[in-house]
Amino acid sequence: MKKFLMTVAHFRRNEEGVTLVEYGIAITLAVAVGTLALTDLSGAIIGNMNVATGTMGGEVTAAP
Repeated sequence: MKKFLMTVAHFRRNEEGVTLVEYGIAITLAVAVGTLALTDLSGAIIGNMNVATGTMGGEVTAAP
């Protein structure tokens, strides 16, 4: 039992795993924000291309 308690105490002092989890959360958040930003940006680009196509007398098609 004493060995078990010493092992638990060692894990409580070791913060390496916590740092890895924090980096994982930060990367996941950055990917989510980037995906949302690119999705929004693509919608704006498609809208501007449709306006430009209509202005030049072309046929405006719906985005896929």
